[in-house]
Amino acid sequence: MPEFEVERAWTTEALPVAPSMGPTLELARVPRQSNLVDGRVVFICALAMCVAVAAGVIAQVLQRLIYLVTNIAFHHTLSMRIDGAFGKPMQVGVWTIVIPVIGGIIVGFMARYGSKAIRGHGIPEAMEQVLLNQSRIPPRMTFLKPLSAAVAIGTGGPFGAEGPIIATGGALGSLIGQILKTTASERKTLLAAGAAAGMAATFGSPVSAVLLAVELLLFEFRPRSMIPVALAAAVAAGMRLFLERVLNGELPGAVFHLANLEPVGGAALAMYILFGAIVGVASVYVTKIVYWIEDAFEHLPIHWMWWPAIGGVAVGVVGYFAPRTMGVGYSNISDILSGALPWQALAVLAGLKLVSWSISLGSGTSGGTLAPLFTIGGGLGALLGVAAQFLFPSAHISVGIAGLVGMAAMFAGASRALLASAVFAFETTLQPLGLLPLLGGCTASFLISCLLMRNTIMTEKIARRGVRVPAEYHADFLDQVLVRDFAALEIVSLKGADTVESVRTWIATRGKGTTHQGFPVLDEAGHLEGVLTRRDLLDASQSPEKLVRQLLRRPPVVVYDDSTLRDAADHMVNHNVGRLPVIARREPSRVVGMISRSDLLGAHRRRLRESHSAHQSLHLWKRASTVTASPQSADM
Repeated sequence: MPEFEVERAWTTEALPVAPSMGPTLELARVPRQSNLVDGRVVFICALAMCVAVAAGVIAQVLQRLIYLVTNIAFHHTLSMRIDGAFGKPMQVGVWTIVIPVIGGIIVGFMARYGSKAIRGHGIPEAMEQVLLNQSRIPPRMTFLKPLSAAVAIGTGGPFGAEGPIIATGGALGSLIGQILKTTASERKTLLAAGAAAGMAATFGSPVSAVLLAVELLLFEFRPRSMIPVALAAAVAAGMRLFLERVLNGELPGAVFHLANLEPVGGAALAMYILFGAIVGVASVYVTKIVYWIEDAFEHLPIHWMWWPAIGGVAVGVVGYFAPRTMGVGYSNISDILSGALPWQALAVLAGLKLVSWSISLGSGTSGGTLAPLFTIGGGLGALLGVAAQFLFPSAHISVGIAGLVGMAAMFAGASRALLASAVFAFETTLQPLGLLPLLGGCTASFLISCLLMRNTIMTEKIARRGVRVPAEYHADFLDQVLVRDFAALEIVSLKGADTVESVRTWIATRGKGTTHQGFPVLDEAGHLEGVLTRRDLLDASQSPEKLVRQLLRRPPVVVYDDSTLRDAADHMVNHNVGRLPVIARREPSRVVGMISRSDLLGAHRRRLRESHSAHQSLHLWKRASTVTASPQSADM
């Protein structure tokens, strides 16, 4: 990590050297003081908002490209209107099978001769770039991904438009970060801001978009990254409102329509949590099915360019018998939540959507996962609600809420984006009374997924390539412990006026302190001049007649006793040293200890002990017996 990036990453006071320590210490290389945010963050915020405006436009363009391809392919009209959406009867006969195959061939050619990265739903590929390539996404992805998605979805692919828009927004943010002079951390923030903006521009769900970026792309929760991402999501949602009014003449309402909900009772809440657990089990097997199919395609004796065409055959055959399974299918989700579909239609839609989507996605075509997972999970949840209404009528189960819980729980279990899933379902239905069952159901699904599945639908692909994806975001232990708690307080120092020969003679005695690897060098007044290692002192090329201070090659690098171990560790990395003198903030002229890399490891030993060593801290039975024994002893 570059020096300036390390220094700006700190959120505590830096490690300055007081003037009272003398002119030598005034020359010490120390990081400048830094706040949680600075002017650079404001600059990144401005870039993120620009990316959000572009993402809002891209979202509208991509949706209309999908409608255009759909109308040309299935209705033979040159129109960008939504009237040609899937879910309505289409009298195209055998062309229902042929058209998805043609779309698959086009996507295959675009992947082979354009960029192989357009294959899949985009989020795993973005995660891989964040983790391995310093958030550098190839610039051609900015236009190849939406074009390939428009072809794949417009010709019947059972995907949502949100995945490609999220991937395109992330690619745009990464592109801006590559054009301008930015750090890897700033590029990651811009990538996540673009992805969040893409989701917010599609569904008008800025809060869940921010949470999705945190849970799947940022892998952190810092003001320096959260502020630009949140601003980008807010701006993109505002752009959606503006463009919808300009293009359609009215403000959009809820994305998925759901009748006003009633407060949930205790029995119903318990059932919804159970539904979430059941859907969580289903999400594990849905993930396994997708990657089993992907592995099966790997064994085909033909080039991968033709796989999307084979997947198109499955899409077409299923779509011939169930046209609702084709295309984005947002109307299907609304119908599930509103109770417009009988249970037989729910079962057919959820089952065939799974078949069509899993085969098509496994073939490596371009499309998203959110809408298909919502359809499958919503259908399963609604079916569970219908069954519960029949078996437990007194529980007052709502099929709409059951479908809502199933929709969000499926995505929570498959992706492990717990908070994003629950908040997304709320934002897209605008039903606050659904939050309680959503939180319970999504958490149950998340728990089951963690117990039964190592990787998720988002991480399995890159995990197979040896990429380790962070799964837990917790406070840095080193940032919670002060230097004085782990520094060695018994200081063995050298005098700068001593000769090297006298110090070598002392080391040869093997007395107390002679085995230390580093020694602070003090002047006649006891002020720090620098630090020397055993290697420096025993270097045969150095003349024995030299003074100890003449061996010093750099100004001293110090740390305050009330700084954190994270500050100390970063300071060691920044200046390539293995130990630091510790000084008192109130008496900066006095060295009060030494901290080394081994002391940092000692702090980690304490963390491991606290994490894995279980013991009983409060003995209730012992206290009870003591309390009851007191009156008896008093009577005696």
